[in-house]
Order: sequence, then C-alpha cells, then structure tokens
Amino acid sequence: MANVIVNRIIDFLKKYPPFSFLSSELLSQVAAEVDLIYFEKEEFLFQKGEPAKSYFFVVKEGAIKLTDDVSGKEETVEFCDEGDVFGVLALLGKRPYILNARANEPSLIIAVPVGIFEKILNENSQVSLYFASGFASGQVVVRSGLSQSQKVRNLLGRKSDENGLMLLSGQRTLQYSHPVVQCPVGTSVFTAVTKMSKASVGSIMVVDQNLHPKGIITDKDLRNRLIAKGLPYDTPVEKIMSHPVVTASKELEFSQVYLTMVKHRLHHLVFTEDGSPDSPLLGIISDHDILLSQGNSPAVLIKALQESEDIHEMAKLRNQAEGMLKYYLDNELAIDFIAGILTEINDTIIRRAIVLALTKHQPSFPEVQDLEFCFLGLGSEGRGEQLLRTDLDNALVYQDVPDKLEEKAQNFMHLISRDVMEVLFACGFHSCPAEMMANNPRWCQPLSQWKRYFSEWIREPDPQSLMMGTIFFDFRAVGGKQALADALTQHVYEEIHQEKVFLNFFAKNALLNPPPLGFFRNFMVEKSGKHAEKFDIKLRAMMPLADAARVLILSHQVVGINNTFKRYERLAELEPNQASLFRDAGKAYEIFMRIRALEGLATESSGRFIQPDSLGKLQRQLLKNAFFPIEEIQKILKVRFQLDYFGN
Repeated sequence: MANVIVNRIIDFLKKYPPFSFLSSELLSQVAAEVDLIYFEKEEFLFQKGEPAKSYFFVVKEGAIKLTDDVSGKEETVEFCDEGDVFGVLALLGKRPYILNARANEPSLIIAVPVGIFEKILNENSQVSLYFASGFASGQVVVRSGLSQSQKVRNLLGRKSDENGLMLLSGQRTLQYSHPVVQCPVGTSVFTAVTKMSKASVGSIMVVDQNLHPKGIITDKDLRNRLIAKGLPYDTPVEKIMSHPVVTASKELEFSQVYLTMVKHRLHHLVFTEDGSPDSPLLGIISDHDILLSQGNSPAVLIKALQESEDIHEMAKLRNQAEGMLKYYLDNELAIDFIAGILTEINDTIIRRAIVLALTKHQPSFPEVQDLEFCFLGLGSEGRGEQLLRTDLDNALVYQDVPDKLEEKAQNFMHLISRDVMEVLFACGFHSCPAEMMANNPRWCQPLSQWKRYFSEWIREPDPQSLMMGTIFFDFRAVGGKQALADALTQHVYEEIHQEKVFLNFFAKNALLNPPPLGFFRNFMVEKSGKHAEKFDIKLRAMMPLADAARVLILSHQVVGINNTFKRYERLAELEPNQASLFRDAGKAYEIFMRIRALEGLATESSGRFIQPDSLGKLQRQLLKNAFFPIEEIQKILKVRFQLDYFGN
C-alpha cells in the first residue's frame, strides 16, 4: 500500500516544477519522505509570525490562499492551486512566516521535508534557480524575480541541438582579426596598398599617433576614390579613406555585434579598448567573417531581399524568416535581438517595394517624380515589435507641393502606397481591419495635412482622438525621407507642449485595461464570443504596458525611442527612483512578446488569444510574475497625472 501511495505522489509531482527537473531516482527519494496532510476549509496551515516549519508545501487537491494583515483586515496576496509550491521563503531564510496560509476549500497538501531537499538545492541549479526566481508562491517581492525569471527560462528552455543553422545563441566570443593591418595618417596610398598586398587582405586601417582608428581603406575605396578619379599613388591615405569608422567594445556579445552590422549595413566593425573611436585599435571583423561563421543567416536573407526583382521570390524569402523566428524563440535568444532582426527584414521588404514602385511609376509622373516622401510604420510595426505577420498599420507622408501639382502628387503617392501594400500582402502580412494603412487615401497625405491630423487629436482629445493617438504616436520612418518624419515629430512635441492637458487624457486612456489578474489572481479571460475562456495577452498584458510607456516617454519629451522595452530602459535612466520598476516592466513586456509569438507559431494565428489551461505550470507562473509591474506602473500614472481628480 505504501508503494502505491509513493508512486501516486511521484506521478503527481513529476508534472510540476521544480520536481519536474529531478531524475526518477531523486524524485523517488523525495516522494518516500513526504507527508500528506488534510486541511478543512478556512483552517490555517501557518500564520504570519510563526517560526518556519521543517517542510514546505505543495497543493495536491483543493486551494490555499496566502493572506496578509493590512490595517486590521486580512487581504489575499496570492492564490495557490494544484501543483503550486509555497512556504519556501521562511524555510530557506530560517525566519518566521511573513504571510498567513489558510485553506480556501477542503485541501490535501503534500509536505516536503527540507532535509531531503537540501542536497538537491545545492546540486541542482535548475531547482535552486526556480526558488531564487520567486516562482514559489508567497515570495512577496515578486517583481524582483523577473530578471531571474529570464535566467530560469534560458536554463530550462535551452535546446541542446543547436546546429549552426542560423545564429548560435550560445556564441559569446568574437573572432576578430588581430593584429590589424594598419598605417598612420599621412601614409601614401602606394605604401598602404603594398602592405595590403603583402598581408593578402582587402582593407587597411588608418590610425593616428595614439593608434586611434581614423578611417579604413578597402578595395572599393581604391577603385572609386583613387583610380576612377585619376589620383596619383602618392596621395595621402586620409584623402580616400572611409570615415568615421563605426567602433565597438570587445565586451559586446556576438548577437549585439551581429545586429549592429546587419542594421547599419556595415562591411567592417572596428573594436577598440573602450569601444569608442578615441581609444586604441584592437581588431576588426568583416561581414564576410560573419557570413562564413553563420551560413544561412539574416544578413544573407536581407541581401537577397535587397536584390530581388520578383514579388514571389520576396514572399518566399519572408517565409524563410518565419523559420528563423521559430529557431530564435526555441533557442531563447534575447527578444530585443529577435525583434531587431525581424524589424530589419520587414523594413527591407518595404524599402525594396518602394524602389520597385518608383521604377514602375516615375516615368508617368515627370513633374513630381522626385517628390520627397516617407513611409511610416505605426503601432507594433512602428515600435519595432512585430514578430508575427499580423495586421499592418502604416501610413505615408509626402512633401507639400504647389496647388497646381496637388492632384498629380496625390495620384503618384497613392500608386506607390498601393504597390508597397501589395508586396506586403503577398509576403503574408494581414490587412488592417480598420484600414489604417498607406493605401487608404486618408493616411497617404502631405506633411501639412498630417500636422493638422495630429493637432486635432492633441487639441480635442475625445475617445476617437485618443484611439488614433495610441496607433499613430508610435510612427517610425521605415523608407524614404527621414526628415519628413522628423518634422512631424517636432510638430507633435510642440503641440503637446502647448496643450499639456492632453497627456492627462492620454494617461487616463492608458488605464482602460486594468491589470490582468482577477479574483484570487486568476487570469482574466474573455467571457463570450469565439474567444470565450481565452486570455487576451495583447489587450490585458501588452497594451497596458505599451500605453503607459508611450505616455511617460512623451511626458519626458524623449525623441527617437519607440520600442516599448527600450522606452522602459530609458525611463529607468531618467527616473532612478523608479528604475527597478521600469526595468521590470520592460522585462515583463519581453516575456509577453515571447509567449505571444510562440502561441502564434504553434496555432498559426496572431497569438493574441491564449488558453490558460494549455500553458504549463512554469509558463503560468512566469506570466503571473510578469503581470505585477502593470499595476505598479498604472499607480504611477494615476498619481503623476492626477487621474483621481481628473474629469470623467
């Protein structure tokens, strides 16, 4: 009979972390030592202030509420259901309990003696990290677990079959060339070329007397700036070198180096002692080195997109990027890296589509063929957060023209917008149901009209204007003339400066979606419709954080940071007293992005609606931990923008 009970306990525990991390042998040892204890409804397991017992608890059947005494009232802090672990903090810290634990219904509890677990804690890094990260219920300072949560996710989610298909997530060291072929400023091109030839290299660094990098000469520079211009071989190297060079620190991780080179189309990245150009040269890495090390990489895919003339080929290449996304998510690469790569791929498609559209339509519009315009990404696309090919939000702004050319300019821009959107649709992106896209004439307008739109939304912040603001205020220049987007940004900040009360309305609008945990910390799910009983991760978790970050960054008049987690990084710098909370909010948002992308890939959907029961215990706990910054951030908005006293 005893063996039957032990086997049942083993079958139960192995489904839940941290027991799921144990070998069969260790799990059998633990199961043989535990006790089963029954508690009636409202019966206390322990009370605040009591010394820690010599075991911690796992809910086998029923439910336990963890409460705190606040102003003479008992308030629920956390709710533990089947498989939840609690009572750990006091035990490990050898101090009294800081919460009450009582049965919310008749409950059967597994009591695990700490003696049997101490050896496991010391030897099993997965188990110790699980507890260190605040996953065990009742660890009140839940927010502090978010950075540790990422370590746990990396540790538990890491695949062992990394095969060099794309960017290896484990790669940390940089194989840059050292020593670098170099010459001082003032050297003749002849001497420099002789050095390049002897070393069999295609580039040479130009340095000053302190060995600080001043420029680089490549074979291309020799062709275009010396030979093509008929300059003599005794020309000083500084006359034909490419400068300034982009420098980086040797401490930079491989993924950061890689993303920098892909994003800025760099052929060479120079490493210096402190990462700045005013520091001695250490080494250099070329895009060729990167490609040789990575094989089928995003840089190869982006290059193919840049050169593609065929819409079907572009669609095929974008499909390849979906496989890349899945590989990156499976191998737990940082979300900012994944988002950076996918954004660059999407942007490349748009820029290439613009080139193809201009080539096609410019001959028909000679009077306005050189018209300056800028294609804007909006919403998640504007924030650089669109991992999946979900709905598109975008727009087009073009320079104002004389009245007599207005109709021609409008027709020309509409054709460009239409063709760009057709390429995006062919590449698997979805049409925006509200038609907030550049092929809608309303959102393809000259700069003056765009300024009027934003002025109206800011000066008359009714619900419709505020909804427009949440979409359009995250605009980002994707292709075309950046100066037009900059002019619009300047106009927006000038208007907000004049109409400061707009931010109060915008902050109030950001509170429309409350924290996503309901009674007893259960997920708030949709009550009706085709998504009934599913959790809306976009509405309930992502939008509250994105909306709050937008309001706060606007209030600081910070320009050029659209990405939500990067906004929180910047806010942490701007407000040191709230730095911990802002960093946690950024980490939480990254967790939501990852879970949504994984859900979308698994179900071939937008990933927006998640069935909570389909999540593993660790995923549910990870999500719950990530919810906590939402409530704290919303409290800041309420106080800062005086929303309790602000009009209904």
